[in-house]
Amino acid sequence: MTMPVKKVQGTRRYSAVAIAVSTGGVEALKRVLPPLPAGFPLPVLVVIHIAAASGDGLARLLDGMSKLHVKEADEGELAVAGTVYMAPPDYHMLVELDGGLALTFDPPVNFARPSADVLFESACASYGPALIGVVLTGAGSDGAMGLAHIGAAGGYTIVQDPDDALMDAMPCAALACRTPDSVVKLDALPALLQKLAAEVQP
Repeated sequence: MTMPVKKVQGTRRYSAVAIAVSTGGVEALKRVLPPLPAGFPLPVLVVIHIAAASGDGLARLLDGMSKLHVKEADEGELAVAGTVYMAPPDYHMLVELDGGLALTFDPPVNFARPSADVLFESACASYGPALIGVVLTGAGSDGAMGLAHIGAAGGYTIVQDPDDALMDAMPCAALACRTPDSVVKLDALPALLQKLAAEVQP
């Protein structure tokens, strides 16, 4: 039986990864998730802006391509290592203080539902400095303030190099809010996530 990630971390430095992506996000996730190994020791939480009528087709597509299990989040389930949780279309995804996931139909934030800022801020409240936040390609500014919040709390922040992004608005907005710990090209991100996931408390 897989136990909740917080109960198996020991001295691991990070406890979860949260990713924000919009325009160009399907191709971006195809390049980021499949290289991650089956033993990746953190849960991955993803907000992507897609049409409300899309259903769970993207999660099923990525699940078939990835060594990790990729699924839409269910109300109340605990985020566990080795699983990618995607916010269902048209629902905000939040992390509760006990590590459980919550879905809401609250109004859009930054014109988006799901909103990366909603995910980032709630995940930061749960994981604190043990959270890795990532902003990838996309239009608009969703995720910028949330990523700054993660950085201010001591978490690790990553932004896709705007020159490498199909749509650079979200990365540029994130960079304008706060200097991240890393600015990376998309193909370098899986290796960086694996390196961070292996780090232990000093």
